[in-house]
Amino acid sequence: MPTIQFKGKTFVQNHHLAVPHHQLVPDKKKSLTDRVSLHDNLIIHGDNLLALKALLPTYAGKVKCIYIDPPYNTGNEGWIYNDKVNSPIINEWIGKVVGKEGEDLTRHDKWLCMMMPRLKLLKELLADDGAIFMSIDHNELGNLRILMDEIFPDNFLGIISVVNNLKGRSDDEFIATANEFLLVYAKNKRKFEMGGLPLSKIQLIEYDQEDEWGRYKEVGFRKTGKGWRKKDRPNMFYPIYFDNTTGKVSITRTSKNDIEILPLTTDGEEGRWRWGIETFLDRKDRDIVVKQVRTGRWQVFTKMRLDYNGEHRTLLPKSIWIDPKYDTAKGAAFLKEVLHNDAFDNPKPLDFITDILRVSCNKNDLVLDSFAGSGTTAQAVLELNKEDGGSRKFILVEMGDYADKITAERIRRVIKGAPNSSNELLRKGLGRTFSYFELGDPIDISNIL
Repeated sequence: MPTIQFKGKTFVQNHHLAVPHHQLVPDKKKSLTDRVSLHDNLIIHGDNLLALKALLPTYAGKVKCIYIDPPYNTGNEGWIYNDKVNSPIINEWIGKVVGKEGEDLTRHDKWLCMMMPRLKLLKELLADDGAIFMSIDHNELGNLRILMDEIFPDNFLGIISVVNNLKGRSDDEFIATANEFLLVYAKNKRKFEMGGLPLSKIQLIEYDQEDEWGRYKEVGFRKTGKGWRKKDRPNMFYPIYFDNTTGKVSITRTSKNDIEILPLTTDGEEGRWRWGIETFLDRKDRDIVVKQVRTGRWQVFTKMRLDYNGEHRTLLPKSIWIDPKYDTAKGAAFLKEVLHNDAFDNPKPLDFITDILRVSCNKNDLVLDSFAGSGTTAQAVLELNKEDGGSRKFILVEMGDYADKITAERIRRVIKGAPNSSNELLRKGLGRTFSYFELGDPIDISNIL
């Protein structure tokens, strides 16, 4: 298992255990509910390390999807290390702005010391079948990957390159950066199920045929890709017989004129079909087509239907997300439209977070964002609930002094209605409630025991 060494690691690797539990103090005036509750949608104002520890008694092991957008450590963010770690070395960092590359020789150490205890608490909050998605750029991608491999061993799911500025940043010195990264880990990848994304307009066009059961496209019935050989699934190697006169297909020969078709490659290697015999017999009359292709060979195709099991077909997320809807400018434009200001730098576009939720959680799951920023994650939860009738809930944690006036205010307007929005749904409001909490005093556990 890879590990990463950095200045201060010995003092922070178990710091999350020493962080005291704090009270979560409700603020009725800033909430949008008649009954403030820790079991409502939550917005918590305060240091996210302390807030995560305060959430453990209620939410340990219950969060299905975590999304975080931590400081990228570019040297231009002005972030300050403020964790009260019992170390003279680290205490020298407290209250000082982290400098740029070449100016602050411990900038990466500080970032890793800040992230490690937070990631360990996030892991405790994550459900066994949950996953964590982390936005990051090149400054700390390598360090974060190794740190996550240490904290979430053998549970790496992938790195997605998200194109969020197709033109590229013109002020970059050598290569115009057009993307950021989304690093994805599971709590236990044997229990996590990755969902799918809706098909794009171009992909929908491919479903260009239709029968009484709906739209479909034809794909080869012989398995391709991983596990295509007969030895991989011997029970999926069997002959298919085709009567060219009647168009009937079967797994047994019914006439001397039947054409026998086997799942062979063009080189004659033995492959396998996509389905076993039982599924083939059940679906052959509706979903199997046999055609003679240009080479003269007879081939078997299946109808891949647009609607599958009562729902529109989806696709697994790819390692590159490239779509105008992911452009950072989309997030900024929305904030300006709804809040009438552009005081927040680079807010994440709504569709980006929504797609993360589509592939990571179901209708009744809990979503946590501990670097909440402008509150895009909460809006994505609310919009997805409106779309499919779900009951997902969100927990946002934001330490900035804008937690009420930007983060919470955005969600108030989204819930109640934003009259100036160009989106009819948002003008009417999405509904739901949230409870607003401040971090209170430390709790003396000894008085409780």
